[in-house]
Formats: sequence, structure tokens, C-alpha cells
Amino acid sequence: MIKTLTILVRRDGWTHEEFVKYWQEIHGPIARDVKQIRRYVQSEFLEEVIRKDIEEINLPVDGIAEVWYDGIESMQEARQSPQGQALLADGAKFIGRARTLILHENEIIPGDVSEEKR
Repeated sequence: MIKTLTILVRRDGWTHEEFVKYWQEIHGPIARDVKQIRRYVQSEFLEEVIRKDIEEINLPVDGIAEVWYDGIESMQEARQSPQGQALLADGAKFIGRARTLILHENEIIPGDVSEEKR
């Protein structure tokens, strides 16, 4: 399984609130139609933590989208499908800039494990 992590910046002229509302209420539900997507998570930017011991990356962020697929081929099928094309076209309506990374996860602490199993 692979996932994509996309850093999103809103289109010029949109407020952060407008961006998030559209992303969650309009764009998100469109992803349900793309059968190759195994999981989709939208993370809204709230605030940042700045460390003094590590140089900061100057990067505006309105949100981060995480999408899981069975593999690279499945991701490519999703993007080429009519439903995937509709999702990409809709993204262009409210996303001004983006950076997408294809990742393989190495889960250290599973999200569903209780404290005693860590």
C-alpha cells in the first residue's frame, strides 16, 4: 500500500475558511466516487510549532490531504478514471498551489493500539 501526501495552499482570493469549507463539503465527497481510493484524510491547518534548533521551511499551508491506494498502478488508474479526473478538475477550482509526495508508510505506533500495547 502507498499513500500520497499533498500540501495544499488555497487559490488567491479565497480565505482560509472558504477554502476549508469547500474542501470538506464539496471536494471531499467527490473522492468517494473514486473506487481505487482506500482511505482519504483531510487535515486542516490550525497553527504551527517553530523549533529554534532546526531551520524552518518557509511554506504556507492551508491543509494536507492524505490518500491511500493499493499501489502505484492503482493510483494511476484512479487519476485516469472519469471519477479521478472529476476530482482533479474540482481541486483546480480552490487549490492555488500544491506539492504531492508518494510515500510508503512505516507505522511505528499504530493508531488503534492502547497504551499498554505500546
